[in-house]
Amino acid sequence: MAAKVLAIVLAGGEGKRLMPLTTDRAKPAVPFGGMYRMVDFVLSNLANAGYLKIVVLTQYKSHSLDRHITKTWRMSTLLGNYVTPVPAQQRRGPWWFAGSADAIYQSFNLINDEQPDYVIVFGADHIYRMDPRQMVEDHIASGAAVTVAGIRQPLSMADQFGVIEVGEDGKRIRAFREKPTDAVGLPDAPDEIYASMGNYVFTTRALCEAVERDAEDKTSKHDMGGSIIPMLVERGEANVYDFRDNEVPGSTDRDRGYWRDVGTLDSFYDAHMDLINVHPVFNMYNFDWPIYTEQLPWPPAKFVHQWGERVGRAVGSMVSPGVVISGSLVENSIVSPKVRVHSWAHVEGSVLMEGVEIGRHAVVRRAILDKNVFVPEGVEIGVDLEKDRQRYTVSDNGIVVIGKGQKVEP
Repeated sequence: MAAKVLAIVLAGGEGKRLMPLTTDRAKPAVPFGGMYRMVDFVLSNLANAGYLKIVVLTQYKSHSLDRHITKTWRMSTLLGNYVTPVPAQQRRGPWWFAGSADAIYQSFNLINDEQPDYVIVFGADHIYRMDPRQMVEDHIASGAAVTVAGIRQPLSMADQFGVIEVGEDGKRIRAFREKPTDAVGLPDAPDEIYASMGNYVFTTRALCEAVERDAEDKTSKHDMGGSIIPMLVERGEANVYDFRDNEVPGSTDRDRGYWRDVGTLDSFYDAHMDLINVHPVFNMYNFDWPIYTEQLPWPPAKFVHQWGERVGRAVGSMVSPGVVISGSLVENSIVSPKVRVHSWAHVEGSVLMEGVEIGRHAVVRRAILDKNVFVPEGVEIGVDLEKDRQRYTVSDNGIVVIGKGQKVEP
């Protein structure tokens, strides 16, 4: 008989480093890749693997996220399947979630209702494909209390990640440290480390016992990665799962093993640029392992006018339904639904979210424009960064970011 598995997605993140994109929404609800939301990637991985009992724990400015999940992620109730957002309910007292471990502690009723053998606990704000069935199978075979997904990264980058240090067997975790400067390389690759992906598989009893114990510790940060995993590591009950071993149907040699933590504006921008190469670093066109999202009745994209330089065209770009590119040029960009780019405008290396409008003769370079931003005729964005810094957010790498509905001055 197949093991009973409940999936818990942690989606309460505030995403401060993504401001202004998270001013009005939770980080997992931030649009990505034209038509998607960040949360769609983890939910698609779980659904493709056949794990169809999924709860999404939300907290920070969750309306947009709750609405998206409720409208989009509908399963067959006849078979007892569901994807449901669960906000903080103050079940344990008059307080909100104090951390990801506390979120699970306050949501024990969800585990008690399902009585699963194993619990998948995944984050909601990473861009990747993964078949979690293989990780669950590895966990069951190991007999560990928890299995932590690790992705190999250069040893020189250890101070940027939560680092998993393993014993000589390459499986048992002997230390779990946050951004160490003296990390030790892997037994089979001294120049590499395991970075935690924030994905865990627990034996249910071990998870409940650890979270209850953590709840009693008033000095704890009540965090899965910072509190629960180190507790189980200390007891010798934690294993690592090498993401390199995960085989996703339809993956290419180029995008196999892709995973990005889009926690900053620059990493968010870079992950978008990974989508649009001729042979993309992350391939959205893998129909064997699709990424699902809401499908609204938008018409096909339209490219109009062909008169002199007034030619509607897009090169090296992803263009979503409902877009009209009218006598203008879009290069190396991601264009979301219902965007309008008017005549003689030039958009280059940018991310345009839903409902953005670019006026005639305007120039937009290396920018992220959130929903419903209107760029007036002749305005230049990303051309003079010193001028842009006085009005908008500019990232460390010089990406201009304009928030949802923010007014752009002529």
